[in-house]
Amino acid sequence: MARFNTQLVHGVNVEDNATGAVNPPIYNSSTFAFASVDDAPRWDYARSGNPTREFLEGQIAQLEHGVRGFAFASGLAAIHAALSIFEPGDRIVVGNNIYGGTYSQIHEYFDRWGLRFEAVDTQDTAKVEAALQGDGVPAKALYFETLTNPLLQVNDVHALAEIAHRYGAVVIVDNTFVTPYLQQPLDLGADVVLHSATKYLAGHSDVVAGLAVAGNDELAQRLYFAQNRLGGVLPPAESDAVRRGLQTLALRLDRQQDNARRVAEFLDENPLVASVHYPGLGDAAEQRLLEKGLHGAGGVLSFEVVPGVDPGVILNHLQVFRLAVSLGAVESLAELPCRMTHFEIPREERLKVGITDELIRLAIGIEDAEDLIEDLQQAFELAGEQFVQSASGADEVSPRQSRTPALQ
Repeated sequence: MARFNTQLVHGVNVEDNATGAVNPPIYNSSTFAFASVDDAPRWDYARSGNPTREFLEGQIAQLEHGVRGFAFASGLAAIHAALSIFEPGDRIVVGNNIYGGTYSQIHEYFDRWGLRFEAVDTQDTAKVEAALQGDGVPAKALYFETLTNPLLQVNDVHALAEIAHRYGAVVIVDNTFVTPYLQQPLDLGADVVLHSATKYLAGHSDVVAGLAVAGNDELAQRLYFAQNRLGGVLPPAESDAVRRGLQTLALRLDRQQDNARRVAEFLDENPLVASVHYPGLGDAAEQRLLEKGLHGAGGVLSFEVVPGVDPGVILNHLQVFRLAVSLGAVESLAELPCRMTHFEIPREERLKVGITDELIRLAIGIEDAEDLIEDLQQAFELAGEQFVQSASGADEVSPRQSRTPALQ
């Protein structure tokens, strides 16, 4: 079998044409002709299947070592499909540190249809096991993110999957921040892997897409039913855009990780920064990551400014970084989770898990790292000047305690 980087470039041949085209064709057709009324064609209607989409679905299944992949119109559509395979009354244990859109879908949509969700700190395996066991009625599923958004806590897929399977729970992992380049959760015991392909997989802020991969045939059939009957499929042109983005995933992510580490080191030495959240920071980071089954820390980090410094001043004065939600693209983005990506989560719930009003999230791109650092430096200088002015002669900023985030 071809190695990972070769799989990124070539994918799995759909055997759909004999033209010799190097790139798979984009089939902008909503329907496909039958040879006769007795025919059972491979493709009949594009909601049920399309050769361009099938290429991408086969490729992500290959990369994640699953039995079948599915492409959706957004990451939330993929999450919706995965959760829709359960029935009213089923209990699902979910990580307490998740993307705001996922939180909203759980509590503003699935709650209404009778699914029961129990949030738990996935860094604490004893709490996870207690939640899965319940009061004599085991949970049907465990849902969590490989790296939590936005605090970049590392979840141990192997350990969590082992616990979940003791109670017969399906393990669903959002692998968006990591991608199959850095970890393949199915190999570590997960049952379903999800991606917002909008992010690293497509990689250019020009397409919205979601992907799901099933680890066994039974789950694949249930996911296909959800995809086909709910109909949130990814169109052909967007499927091809994700395929094209995948070809450079490893090249981009290598650069993004290197840039992220350098930015994290700069922030860790900045007196206006109270804490940095990046699992790739520190001399022992690589070994700690490997112990959790990861081959890198990704290109997202977050940090908190010291009390009294306005994070909005920093964000509003960045020039290279774009003030925007999303991540994983070639350009660097910056955002304020409490006002942007996680606004759906009530403030008291955000604060419980550590998403403070002072927290800034950075999604690092492939620019020159020195330009990113200089951009942050000039924004910090402006924020520092404003802080000093507002203090009106008060005590100088207290030096923060240096903290390197540890993998828990």
